[in-house]
Amino acid sequence: MSHPFNGSAEEVESAFYDALSRADLDALMALWADDEEIVCVHPGAPRLIGHAAIRTSWEAIFERGAVLIRPRQLHATHNMLSSVHSIVEDVQRSEESAQDVHILATNVYVKTPHGWRIALHHASVAAGKAPLDLFKASVLH
Repeated sequence: MSHPFNGSAEEVESAFYDALSRADLDALMALWADDEEIVCVHPGAPRLIGHAAIRTSWEAIFERGAVLIRPRQLHATHNMLSSVHSIVEDVQRSEESAQDVHILATNVYVKTPHGWRIALHHASVAAGKAPLDLFKASVLH
């Protein structure tokens, strides 16, 4: 597997959302860890394990076009070998959808010999208004 990217977990996350916005399957899959135990859970869908299943799922999603997502409200915990990102994803959707929908996602990154890579992407739909970022509001400086 080729590994053209050797950035931080945050840079890998940025490259992930960029690849989604361009429907670039090869760029997207290059960001995942080589381990066959990688996991992806799309909103309302079953758990997928391994490169073949994950690649097939994104391929089907990209048949409908690019996925425009703006990640926000990042809360990250990390150590030297792993980084866990909890984010709210704003999905650009068509005007015919009257419901305010946002995605709650967890992205887990692992440090590999080739740099940081995605080990898990788990996303779920949450109806209603996006939650306020109360954590940042409560931090005193």
